[in-house]
Amino acid sequence: MNEQLLAKAFVELADNLVADFDLIDFLRMLTDRCVGMLDVNAAGVLLADHHGELRVMAASDERVRLLELFQLQNDEGPCLECFHTGAPVTIPDLSTEAARWPRFAAQARHSGYSAVQALPMRLRDETVGALNLFRTLPGPFDPAATPIAQALADVATISLLQQRSSQQSTLLNEQLQSALNSRVLIEQAKGKLAERQGIGMEEAFTALRSYARAHNRRLSELAGAFIGGTEPLADLVT
Repeated sequence: MNEQLLAKAFVELADNLVADFDLIDFLRMLTDRCVGMLDVNAAGVLLADHHGELRVMAASDERVRLLELFQLQNDEGPCLECFHTGAPVTIPDLSTEAARWPRFAAQARHSGYSAVQALPMRLRDETVGALNLFRTLPGPFDPAATPIAQALADVATISLLQQRSSQQSTLLNEQLQSALNSRVLIEQAKGKLAERQGIGMEEAFTALRSYARAHNRRLSELAGAFIGGTEPLADLVT
């Protein structure tokens, strides 16, 4: 593992501990860094809303985002188990789990994934979500990489919960609820841009994210303006 990339990732996550950061972009960065540094092909983040219901908040690509949604809609899979138990779930070969998660295992393999590792996003005894890592080939996960992935998840969790007391009973603060609302706007903007430009959803997200960063804008704010028609993004390059 590239130690410089690892150090950079932790610095990026730590930089968000005190800054006014865009949570959706932050979580997408987490999934991107996992794919870039760990021996995985895709990553996703599920977080609980104020009702305790899991939501897909970030994914490294559209294929794994749809798989995460499938998992939630069918109420089965390693990521849900990880969240409910607060313990890591590692499956080196999903073909062995057909009886445990019949619908998820079949759909994951159909989507091209043969192994999954779900790591809890937790602070002390409170689990607020799960970081999910997917591989296209079956086989054991690198035991040296797992603590690093868990550390990334832990630092991200601290970032999420920095402004709330650990004694509070609610799972997430208002910042997360706002991010859940922003996620809807971003998905709508992705669809609108993809249709307008004749491109894929993942390419549309990358274009919106790059535009927001280039113009020092919050991704959710830009998405809302684009959906509302107040910002046509005429100079956006896909």
